[in-house]
Amino acid sequence: MLTSTETVLLKSRNDKTRSMAQNGRANARLFSQMEDGRSGKAMNQKTVRRILDTIAEMFPDAHCELNHSNPFELTIAVLLSAQCTDETVNRVTKDLFQKYKTPQDYVSVTREELEHDIRRIGLYRNKAKHIQELCRILIDEYGGEVPQTHAELVKLPGVGRKTANVVVSNAFGVPAIAVDTHVERVSKRLGLAAPDDTVLQVEQKLMKRVPKEEWTITHHRLIFFGRYHCKAQSPKCDICPLLDLCREGKARMKPGKPAKLTGKRVKGGT
Repeated sequence: MLTSTETVLLKSRNDKTRSMAQNGRANARLFSQMEDGRSGKAMNQKTVRRILDTIAEMFPDAHCELNHSNPFELTIAVLLSAQCTDETVNRVTKDLFQKYKTPQDYVSVTREELEHDIRRIGLYRNKAKHIQELCRILIDEYGGEVPQTHAELVKLPGVGRKTANVVVSNAFGVPAIAVDTHVERVSKRLGLAAPDDTVLQVEQKLMKRVPKEEWTITHHRLIFFGRYHCKAQSPKCDICPLLDLCREGKARMKPGKPAKLTGKRVKGGT
């Protein structure tokens, strides 16, 4: 039989234990949420839908801005666009696509001549090498045509995941999300991906969250959003309808507190 004093002490101990358990569960939930936030899992589908609808309203006509008239020209243009702006690529391909119309045209000139024709493009020597090697493979193995599958495209010189995704989605109508610097930056700022995710991880998370039938158009809208609104150095945070989802943007809007840049490109998965 417990005395009244013992009963009080036992109750106090039980209350303390119960409180510790509750705090432990709360801390566990908080830790789990923090982990989910870092891994990009915490965002619910309603928030994803809001992001997709917002960028759709802002950029309803988003599209591939690389000028091309067929899958082969698109492949060449995307290859040239690595570490180069679309505007520069379009200026170069305006004359390039008049001179070179087929893979045979590219292998019929010397490497030096092709390098000269694309000299305004960054890394033009390496790209000229890849273009001629790619064209020889197209001639020898594909009858001069661009293969239509992602698996075949990534085997071509100078063609990585991003290029292959752009080609299959824009030239052949296969749903895909290509992750370039704009898509990566915007995805990380809005919490669609974690700040330290690789390019491949960003792609995989977007594919999981975005309905498949919207993959290609979402790719274009994310690019437009990043290129014209959520810019790398001067994002338009003050007029952004998604500011509440962006930790960096909210930090930028606090006077006297410069925001730490997020969404920096992480190697891997290209």
